[in-house]
Amino acid sequence: MATPRPNAPTQHRTLFLSDIHLGTPGCKADLLLDFLRNNEAETIYLVGDIIDGWRIKRSWFWHESHNAVVQEILHKVRHGTNVIYVPGNHDEALRDYTGLDFAGINIGNEFIHRTADGRDLLVLHGDQFDSVVRYANWLAHLGDRAYGIALALNNWLHNARRLFGMSYWSLSSYLKQKVKNAVEYISSFETAVARAARERGVDGVVCGHIHHAEMREIDGILYCNDGDWVESCTALAEDMTGHLTIVRWHNFSWEDGDATQPSLTSSLAGPESPSEKAA
Repeated sequence: MATPRPNAPTQHRTLFLSDIHLGTPGCKADLLLDFLRNNEAETIYLVGDIIDGWRIKRSWFWHESHNAVVQEILHKVRHGTNVIYVPGNHDEALRDYTGLDFAGINIGNEFIHRTADGRDLLVLHGDQFDSVVRYANWLAHLGDRAYGIALALNNWLHNARRLFGMSYWSLSSYLKQKVKNAVEYISSFETAVARAARERGVDGVVCGHIHHAEMREIDGILYCNDGDWVESCTALAEDMTGHLTIVRWHNFSWEDGDATQPSLTSSLAGPESPSEKAA
């Protein structure tokens, strides 16, 4: 079903999206397209792994819905949205183009985003804090293949649930939360990212990479992970006052029930001084 364009989309100051993995069967591009058409922002950060170069190198996959997502992002650029792309490890080839403007999209390895209430947030993908990616890249690629199999099962379950009118639910995400080693890995990653942000002298950090949407304080640093669009279907949103929310988009906007399920809001405050600057 074609995604309708609403007359009055929700307005945000900033949206943060990561780990879309266009070019893989696991990408929930149809849900993402619906989200993009129902949400507008002055600035959109694409926080890495937007296109999955690892998968595309192995075998070509590109559904028409993936192209629709790209076209929707370019549509937003043409209509005045400031789009910033921070490459991750799956689209690391774009790191060679840091500092360049591509079709109106600014590319950089990291940025400092200042919220409307004056907090400085370090924006990066986060793979540099993943010891497997840094020191055993072959193992990361092997794990990526196994993850692809889990996502294939996830897609089958998603399609079956839709036949019965049920909302999106991620089997792979559920299993990840039940495995002790995965939980420990997430915790150590979050701590390492927060420590780096504290060393940089910022108020918080926005990242992706581990496909686990979260917002919490870690030793005085606001840690925000905007999740992904293969499992959790989440984004981090900032409103015009600097209030931060994780938005979960588990239903299409035209289906019965609420498409959005906002949660995990920030409580930190800062002086009024909105701006953005490249790190």
